[in-house]
Amino acid sequence: MNLVWFRNDLRLDDNPALYKACQQSDSVKAVFIATPAQWSSHHDAPVKLALMHAALQNLAGNLAQLGITFDLLEAETFDDCPQLLEVFCNHHGITRVWFNREYPLNEIKRDQQVIHLLQKSGIETFSQTSDLIVPEPLSNQQGEYYKVFTPWYKAWMKQVSSSPVRVLSSPKAVGPALKVKPIPIFGDQSAYRRDLWPADEEKAQQMLMDFIQKRSDHYDEHRDIPSINGTSTASPYLATGILSVRRCLFEIQQHCDLKGADWRENAWARELGWREFYRNLIIGFPKLSRGEPFKAETQAIVWEYDQSQINAWKNGLTGYPIIDAAMRQLQRTGWMHNRLRMLSASFFNKLMLHDWHIGETYFMENLIDGDFASNNGGWQWSASTGCDASPWFRIFNPTRQSEKFDPEGTFIRKMVPELSSLDNRHIHDPTPDQRERLAYPLPVLDYKSARERVLDRFKTCLKPG
Repeated sequence: MNLVWFRNDLRLDDNPALYKACQQSDSVKAVFIATPAQWSSHHDAPVKLALMHAALQNLAGNLAQLGITFDLLEAETFDDCPQLLEVFCNHHGITRVWFNREYPLNEIKRDQQVIHLLQKSGIETFSQTSDLIVPEPLSNQQGEYYKVFTPWYKAWMKQVSSSPVRVLSSPKAVGPALKVKPIPIFGDQSAYRRDLWPADEEKAQQMLMDFIQKRSDHYDEHRDIPSINGTSTASPYLATGILSVRRCLFEIQQHCDLKGADWRENAWARELGWREFYRNLIIGFPKLSRGEPFKAETQAIVWEYDQSQINAWKNGLTGYPIIDAAMRQLQRTGWMHNRLRMLSASFFNKLMLHDWHIGETYFMENLIDGDFASNNGGWQWSASTGCDASPWFRIFNPTRQSEKFDPEGTFIRKMVPELSSLDNRHIHDPTPDQRERLAYPLPVLDYKSARERVLDRFKTCLKPG
């Protein structure tokens, strides 16, 4: 009998482990292992766990229609998984276990331990590539992992262009339909916005197709404007594996082909490349999974620590409207617009001059699409500690950014309603009188002096010798 071990791949569509397990045998079972202590140590957001729970319930129903029984196993940490799986396999007569690979360091160690113990028990294991478009991380002509995105992207694009992306259909049924077992509840169900991200796999695919067919052609011009629905909002589905990244690229390729356009010029396809680049980094540089900066010399940076500033940032009370709007969006929806992630992270790292680890953790604790590789890559980019990061002297002016990307204050008015009565000029930077009248805080810092401080700090800490 075959067993499919689900992890961050909660779908039927384009699921190599599930597809091949069903091809190999008509006797298939499925499991998922809940590891609450591990999730806590990884700072997985309660709202993400709630989405995961809903996705598991949907998956269990879909598997039941295929005649596949689904069991939720419970452990505390990854260390408990090998023995738990061994006992389950022996009890149910499992001879082959199929799963899709994951790439952070703890997940790699877990899988190695599982493979070792199961093989000792005479149980075969088969790991599949599911979360990468190019199956193996790319290396340059010197045999080293890439450290800069542009040359990596050219190499990646060459590989993808020479070998068409293929996606697997949902597997065939292996038996008659079964009754569905309820999944024990975990995660913060009250914070999970089902209206924004239904956990139904079919609905997730429809949302993807709606974006590709209706909005992807204008993605490059709309992606930075938080007041409009210009991005894919597929990230929660990619983070939990409700959607396959290969499905995403395949559909954008098909869309461009139908329009006679070159998919390689598509801006959203490039974003899928960034996602894969960050995965290549955590494979090639395990230190990233240990919390180390990519650029070792940046360990010398002396960060500030002001809990009142940190609290103001978390609660959307910095006195900078665009930053506060971004942080309140995170609180209300569990998600944040991509441009605003960059601005709020830059504000935290470069103006407040706080350690990026604190912000990285806070995002993971609150994002419904929390993904270690992308979140770490984004925060290290903003802090100028990462691979191919923003130059240390590049410091965003939040007011200018607000005026550029939310010129009429539409997004600010939605998320910071106490400012909604202000005109299009003052909504980006209210006067002291307006702030007092509207009960909106004064800025937690002065941009000009904060900018001078961070430039001086980086120069001092990063100078040779």
